[in-house]
Amino acid sequence: MSLSLSCSKEFYFSGDITVKYISTCRSVNPNSSKTELTFVPVEAVIFDLDGTLTNFNLDFKTLRAEVRSYLMRTGVPASVLNVSESIFEMLKKAEIFFKNNGKSGNGFGEVRNQSLAIAERFEMEAAATTSLMPGAYEALQEFRRMKLEIALCTTSGEKATNYILQQFKIAQFFGVVVTRNNVGNVKPQTDEFEFALKELNVSPEAALIVGDSVVDMQSAKELKAVAVGLPTGVSTMEQLKRNGANYVVTSLIDLPALVKEINKA
Repeated sequence: MSLSLSCSKEFYFSGDITVKYISTCRSVNPNSSKTELTFVPVEAVIFDLDGTLTNFNLDFKTLRAEVRSYLMRTGVPASVLNVSESIFEMLKKAEIFFKNNGKSGNGFGEVRNQSLAIAERFEMEAAATTSLMPGAYEALQEFRRMKLEIALCTTSGEKATNYILQQFKIAQFFGVVVTRNNVGNVKPQTDEFEFALKELNVSPEAALIVGDSVVDMQSAKELKAVAVGLPTGVSTMEQLKRNGANYVVTSLIDLPALVKEINKA
């Protein structure tokens, strides 16, 4: 299928899909199989939060270090925990260690709760000092005018997420908000996105997933949704491309134009 985006200056060729630039928007997945992605009219746009709709200012290095130190105090060996991993990856390894060493599930449940309490403290500190990304409010308004479903999927906790939505008065745009409190597994597992899609009654192929990290792209690719990378947070453009981004935009203001052109194809 040939998709022609008609609102910019030059062509960019990606396999059997021909796309034009929309400002800084382009197809960026030339090595993927085009049978994996079938362009159908977009019915829903699902956003990540930190680094996507809001500036990423979470001190994740210190957060990871603090969670790692806490897990070590519970008896998890330092060799099991890598500070370069997410706290969720560390928690998975800690749970395996607890099980292998005959410690009760309830015991690990408390460890998990304490670890997430540490994360919530960092998230609330970041939420109090963050700001909306340029074009975020305008993009959400335009998607509402286009009568698209809008969802939010974030690995942040419910408390910090709700604080941000109320602080910037954007809660009303979202038909569903999914945080780590709503699912058993966070990104790159697809639980959050599947939860949102079920609530919206939209198929993955008709959804556009927008995020700043490789895990957002990996989840979108797994679901066969359209993956749109935003290199404004934790991942670079090249990292987003390598992990399945179909498009990269450097400004949220370009998103409505992209959706309109996809829906013309």
